[in-house]
Amino acid sequence: MKKHFFFFIAIGLIAGCEQSVTESSLKNINGYWEISETISMKGETKEFKINETIDYFELKNGKGFRKKVMPQFNGHYTVNNQKEEIVLQKQKDHFYLVYTTPYGKWRDEIISLSDEELALKNEQGMEYHYKRPMKFSIK
Repeated sequence: MKKHFFFFIAIGLIAGCEQSVTESSLKNINGYWEISETISMKGETKEFKINETIDYFELKNGKGFRKKVMPQFNGHYTVNNQKEEIVLQKQKDHFYLVYTTPYGKWRDEIISLSDEELALKNEQGMEYHYKRPMKFSIK
């Protein structure tokens, strides 16, 4: 019985340490995010060491967009005109990003968000973990 008690205490502590998403933390989503890993529904993890593209999010008053940008050696980014429109949605205690393009509509749940980390979960259960990209330039 003691083993089960300590097991549930440990699970509770681990769950309590996760970054919760609050109204005030939503401001952190704006800016550049680099994918660091994905976790499948089955728990399979894939790490990304180098990324050719970085996601740029911009939200104001619950609406905005996400664009893919490509970092350049001079410290700037190459940007194209393609973007995904975003609407922020709140359901109960969860926040969602609802994306719309001419080709479809989908949503991701924001499962954690801080200054330096972002984690999204899509409707198929796939998690996408992001970090802020490191700035670099070769001049």
